Amino acid sequence: MELVSVAAVAENGVIGKDDEVPWHLPEDKAQYRALVADHPTIFGRRTYEMFDDPPGSAHIVLSRTERTYEHPDAHHASSVDDAVPIAESLGADRAYVLGGSGIYELFQPHLDRMVLTRVPGEYEGDTYYPEWDEDDWELVETEEYEEFTVETWDRSTQ
Repeated sequence: MELVSVAAVAENGVIGKDDEVPWHLPEDKAQYRALVADHPTIFGRRTYEMFDDPPGSAHIVLSRTERTYEHPDAHHASSVDDAVPIAESLGADRAYVLGGSGIYELFQPHLDRMVLTRVPGEYEGDTYYPEWDEDDWELVETEEYEEFTVETWDRSTQ
C-alpha cells in the first residue's frame, strides 16, 4: 500500500487557520481533487467534517471515538494500523492522507510520497504541516502554476 500525503503549505508551514485554508487557490483545489479522485482518502474527523463533498473514492476517518457517517463510502478507523487495512479492503494500492496536522504527523513515518503545494508567502495560522528531514526524501517533480508550485517528494531508499 502506497501512502501519499497531499497538503498546501505556506512558506512558514501554515496549512490552516480556524479550520479553514487561509488562501483561495481554485486551480490548486481542482488539481488536488483530480489527483485523489479515484483513490481512498484518509482524514482526521475535523478535517473530514469540513468538506461538503469530501474528495476521493472512499473516505477513511480517523477518530478516537467510533462513529458512523452519513456518506456511504465513509469508514471509521482508530489508528494508522486500522486505516491501511481498510484502504486495502477497498481494493486500493494507494491512499491519500489529507490532514489535518495531527493526522499528517501520525502518518509521516509511514509515507512513501508527499505531494506539497507550495503557497507563496507567510500566513497567520494555527495548523502546520509537520517538519520533516529533507535528507530522507528526494524531490522528483516540480510543477509550476501561476499562483503556486506543486512538489512531489519520494522517500529516499538510501
